[in-house]
Amino acid sequence: MTPTLRVISLGCSKNTVDTEHLLAALGDAYRIVDEGPADTLLLNTCGFIGDAKQESVNAVLEAVEMKKRGEVRRIVVFGCLSQRYPHELTAEIPEVDVWLGARDLAPVARALGVEPPSDMQTRRLRQERQPYAYLKISEGCDRRCSYCAIPLIRGAHRSVPIETLVEEARNLAAAGVRELEIIAQDSTYYGLDLYRRRALGDLLQSLSEVDGIEWLRLHYAYPSSFPEDVLDIMARNSKLCKYLDIPLQHISDGILDRMHRGIDGRKTREIVTRLRERIPGVVLRTTLIVGFPGETNQDFAELLDFVKWAKFERLGAFVYSEEEGTWGAENLRDDVPQEVKQARLDTLMELQSEISRQYNLSRVGNEITVLADSALPDGSLVCRSQGESPEVDGEIIVSGADVSMVGKFLRVKAVRADIYDLEAELLNSY
Repeated sequence: MTPTLRVISLGCSKNTVDTEHLLAALGDAYRIVDEGPADTLLLNTCGFIGDAKQESVNAVLEAVEMKKRGEVRRIVVFGCLSQRYPHELTAEIPEVDVWLGARDLAPVARALGVEPPSDMQTRRLRQERQPYAYLKISEGCDRRCSYCAIPLIRGAHRSVPIETLVEEARNLAAAGVRELEIIAQDSTYYGLDLYRRRALGDLLQSLSEVDGIEWLRLHYAYPSSFPEDVLDIMARNSKLCKYLDIPLQHISDGILDRMHRGIDGRKTREIVTRLRERIPGVVLRTTLIVGFPGETNQDFAELLDFVKWAKFERLGAFVYSEEEGTWGAENLRDDVPQEVKQARLDTLMELQSEISRQYNLSRVGNEITVLADSALPDGSLVCRSQGESPEVDGEIIVSGADVSMVGKFLRVKAVRADIYDLEAELLNSY
């Protein structure tokens, strides 16, 4: 009988892509089960920040309990957590049969008894069936932001060749994918290792020529040394969503310097201005960190003024937490009290909520093109426009539709708005 495999993939979308590549490589060697007993439990872990690490540890411990109850025979753990803490985990949780890292999937495939196929990088077995998919264009990071452990976990930046990504995109399109979410640790660094130049623009142009892919959405664009040709392509190429995820983290010169971001407040404002001018109607998403070591009331006030000025349509924020092994943890004193961090986060997000609400209200009455991701029990559809990225942004709930329209592009009219979501009525599909 074919052995059974139960899969748990934790963490970010980059982990999801790794898991899907690995499952495709296994072919018919296993029968994958969603729940219940299994011969092998495969667990892809996250080791980025405290909460994610704890979730991964808890998942490993639950797997161990399942093994003790006889529900699984073998446990294989890989990913960021075990890449970061290999010796500690092996010593503390010996019940796990195999511990592997995050930088190479081939050893994981071999641990499951399968020799990695030559097309492992281009094939995916998708665990979900949405009309969008994440496309990871590189691995690792050469930046050395003082708060970030990603280079310690994932290693140096390694770009995936353009031809490999185009083939992967063709395979995804053949499986019904209509939108690609372009992801990396630093997408604007793409190509420097392979082509000795920033080649993100070339990649986006090549992906836009793949039949069946209608939208491309760019995430994790580092603001320093932003490639100008990408702005031109986003402005003129109808397949590139007028949307950019560009994590800025802060605006204070002192904080940006201690963060090792390679950019100051003036240049940060300039790039926001340039994006607005060069790509009319662009939706900007950013992330910010509050409570970084040394952040004063004046620094935070400057950050609030910046957010009021920039009016980011999408914004996420986090409180600073030390990550062992990073420059910040070893050289900076975490001197902002936790209650102050939380108060600053609450104040920032209250401000952003009003900006988001006003933006959504401005869209009421507009006709919008959306992609239908899924259906709700009442028959309405969960959709997104070019202005919403899946999983992190709001949604557009469309009435007057039916489940057969999932995966299709629709023309709708926005009729109601709240802070994050819109309600809309169906006009037509195409």
